[in-house]
Amino acid sequence: MDRLLQGVQIKINEKLYLKDPESSDLGKKIIETSIQMINEMGFENFTFKKLGLQIGSNESSIYRYFENKHKLLIYLTSWYWGWMEYQLVFATNSIKNSKEKLLKAILIMTREIKEDSAFSHINEVALNTIVINEYSKSYLTKEVDAENREGYFVIYKRLIGRLRDMIKEVNTTYQYPSSLASTILENGLHQYFLKEHFPSLTDCNEQVSPTQYLTHLVFNTLNQDLHE
Repeated sequence: MDRLLQGVQIKINEKLYLKDPESSDLGKKIIETSIQMINEMGFENFTFKKLGLQIGSNESSIYRYFENKHKLLIYLTSWYWGWMEYQLVFATNSIKNSKEKLLKAILIMTREIKEDSAFSHINEVALNTIVINEYSKSYLTKEVDAENREGYFVIYKRLIGRLRDMIKEVNTTYQYPSSLASTILENGLHQYFLKEHFPSLTDCNEQVSPTQYLTHLVFNTLNQDLHE
């Protein structure tokens, strides 16, 4: 997988940045350090002023790349979903059996994240934690409809579309493939959050993973629908 992803460039909506952070060493440092800082202090406490002090650069230089920290968060989470999409495509492309393909897709989307050496300036483990804890803050805003029209969430929506199509291949008569696909992604994040912060609200623990739970949920749902 690592070798397949070498040289891959994840394309993010250009409206999310003023200057492509991948185009310079400073831009990459902004991305690398912002992931570290948001993971450590949380999105609410993170500011461009603090980021500038951390990287030894003027706050104004960060604003040359991103208009505000909200767009930076959407950029980071979009990169994460794009990275996940590449892994999903590579891992399932050669699988012909529809059930095996969906099973692999659920594993890819819900497994514990490990750092990917193909992207040296991005810590995927820390970014995964940010997505678990902060992703909803990128769209639970008054501007979400306008931002959606601008394509800010297109990678996330495309990823759900891929899962939806795999679900439909397993059960062509199932009535709620989009809802089930979004449940896989959203509930996968939520189960990790519950496991970490509210363990009494989930059955996921050191022995039972979110992947096991969601695999059980998805295939029981699809199989039951087939036999009704």
